Amino acid sequence: MAEDFEAAVEDGLRLSKRIYYGKDRAVAPPKPPSAMERESRFSYLPTSPMLYAIISDPAIVDNPDMPSYQPHVHGRLDPPALLPLQMNGISLEVDCYLDTAFVSLTGSWRVHCVMGSRACDCRIAVPMGEEGSILGVEVEVPRKSYFTQQIATNREKGEDKNVLSMTQNGGFLKSNIFTLTIPQVDGGTNISVKLRWSQKLLFDDGEFTLLVPFQFPEYVTPAAKKISKREKILLNVRTGSGTELLCRTTSHPLKERPRQIGKLSFVYEADVLSWSCNGFSFTFSMSPSHSLGALLLSSSLGHDVDCRDMFLCYLYPQKIKLNAFSREIVFAVDISGSMRGKPLEDIKVSLFSALGKLNPGDSFNIIGFNGKVFTFSSKMEQASGGAIENATQWINLNFVADGGTNILNPLLQALQLFSGDAKAIPMIFLITDGTVDEERNICDVVKGHIEHKKGVAPRICTLGIGTFCNNYFLRMLALISRGHHEAAIDLDTIEVRAGRLFARASSIFLANTTLENIDELIDSEVFPSQLPDLSSESPLIVSGRYHGKFPETIRVKGILADGSESSWDLKVESRNDMPIDEIVAKHHIEVLTSHAWFWKSKELEQKVAKISAQSAVVSEYTTMALFETEKATSVAETNKKKASSGKTDPHKTEDANHPKICLTLDNLGLGFGDLNATNENIPPGSVEVKPPDAAEAFVKAASNCCAQFCEQCCCMCCIRACSKMNDQCAVAFTQLFGALACLGCAACCAACCGGED
Repeated sequence: MAEDFEAAVEDGLRLSKRIYYGKDRAVAPPKPPSAMERESRFSYLPTSPMLYAIISDPAIVDNPDMPSYQPHVHGRLDPPALLPLQMNGISLEVDCYLDTAFVSLTGSWRVHCVMGSRACDCRIAVPMGEEGSILGVEVEVPRKSYFTQQIATNREKGEDKNVLSMTQNGGFLKSNIFTLTIPQVDGGTNISVKLRWSQKLLFDDGEFTLLVPFQFPEYVTPAAKKISKREKILLNVRTGSGTELLCRTTSHPLKERPRQIGKLSFVYEADVLSWSCNGFSFTFSMSPSHSLGALLLSSSLGHDVDCRDMFLCYLYPQKIKLNAFSREIVFAVDISGSMRGKPLEDIKVSLFSALGKLNPGDSFNIIGFNGKVFTFSSKMEQASGGAIENATQWINLNFVADGGTNILNPLLQALQLFSGDAKAIPMIFLITDGTVDEERNICDVVKGHIEHKKGVAPRICTLGIGTFCNNYFLRMLALISRGHHEAAIDLDTIEVRAGRLFARASSIFLANTTLENIDELIDSEVFPSQLPDLSSESPLIVSGRYHGKFPETIRVKGILADGSESSWDLKVESRNDMPIDEIVAKHHIEVLTSHAWFWKSKELEQKVAKISAQSAVVSEYTTMALFETEKATSVAETNKKKASSGKTDPHKTEDANHPKICLTLDNLGLGFGDLNATNENIPPGSVEVKPPDAAEAFVKAASNCCAQFCEQCCCMCCIRACSKMNDQCAVAFTQLFGALACLGCAACCAACCGGED
């Protein structure tokens, strides 16, 4: 899929050579990547928001202002080429709240590559940062405007269907690259686009880092030197009140605005010769004297799905300097046939790295599973140098991808391995790329085991690879056991996701975390209900709904590594200036969807759909629709033409500019796994529909032609009719069929050879 996109962009850049820019030497066309860049793994995937003209007919490619009158190009492109449009202006605005950033990007592009008398579809590509979620797209063209909206879908939820796919209208090119097609834009038109998405800030060693894709290739710079090119960046950073922020590094020369407590604001604005060639990054930290965290309150909005008020509790880990727990870790890795190749090799690299970071007081074991269970040792092994070396050799020898997938047996065996040491946290790292039949039963078994466990119960941290696994089942396992979940949708993110999961779960210093007195509130609900442990590798953010009145302070309590209990008081503040509902919407949807899947609850499904429609966050029970609105001037012209022709309909005239759905996208959620793909051991990311080659197209065309001919002509009535024709009629029909045969041959040749240069 991504490879096809890159090939289409490369075809489009070759087509751009047809565009004539005049004899002025000061005006030069944008330079495509050099041969050396292409050989050094140069990628045509977007590293910034981009627009492309979708070109099926190469004959329409020309300068709309200065036609070149080039020779006509015969044939069509199948699949179409993607010709990058030139950008006229760009503005980026980012609002950071706690660990979440809301990005709003406004840009202007011009269809500089299509004749003024012709039109083409245009594709928007939006790369997003960490855990990016598209929130909305707005498009303005001279006569129409478009906007996206999440709407409830009537399509039945298929649990064995892989829904993360790219369609002709749009979808996800990769897990962090969203695409959308805008229909029929005239050549020479300026397109104004506003994009909005949310993403997470990276956290490392007490510092937050914002990374926004903002690196534009040279070939989107307008060829005309006199065109003003202006780029602007506005950044706002807000945290809890009373917290002083310290700026560390930035990629662009930002100018700081007047500072306020708990808020930083920066601006960058300049006329440039070429667009930004670096992604936008910004790193900041908290003052060493800041508080541990706070609990923020916000009133329910009038149009809110849930009428209860909202709260958000955040805890920053760098304030506390305490010893981390020792660990008893079992690595349970799927080694079924579908893990063959890159997935298993990357997991092995991640395992070797995790084993190397174990402390001498830790113990570990390793389980590989497919249809059978393979165990490194019959008991937990101390993390000594010799044991780790033996484990490395065992992994290289036994991790061979083969067989089916069975998750229950290795989980049960892993739960029985723990020694019950009260000063160590038992952990299971479950890694799989598949779906199994008994997932709800597995959740019930794990839940029963944890409920009867005294002290610190086992934590299950899960990593789902690809889209064939059920990430909501894996997330449910993590929610039940106070664990963590990561999803590596793209294969090139496996090592990063696995490394982050190991680091977060291996640096816990406060276990069995609870918020005291929260249950005393009327009708309270916490997301998640079982609070995760507090780790030095990530902040802890908990949110929920409630009726009633919070006290002035609330106490956070947990168990330290030495077995003693500890607690901290957090200040309760009312903060209606912070969009708590937007900050927590994505997390609420993920948690509620997991519960809806586990309980098979239609009521929760409907609640998720309503939250998704209100917050514009993608969900499993909604689909994204593109609405089209005709502008008033266009409507007036249409009505005037209808009036002159005497075909005016007053009812249609009133609603002519009412938004209407022009296209809908396939479901953009992760899906609930694909059981058939798991049973057939199909590797993740390998089922892409390829267009037929020339031979297949010829055979298909010929077979269809013969079948249709036989269906229409091989009947007795047709034979009798032909036997009664005179000579002149027979000659006329012979000439007609001969002409049709020539046209058929020409169409067949175009179908077979139209995609070649």
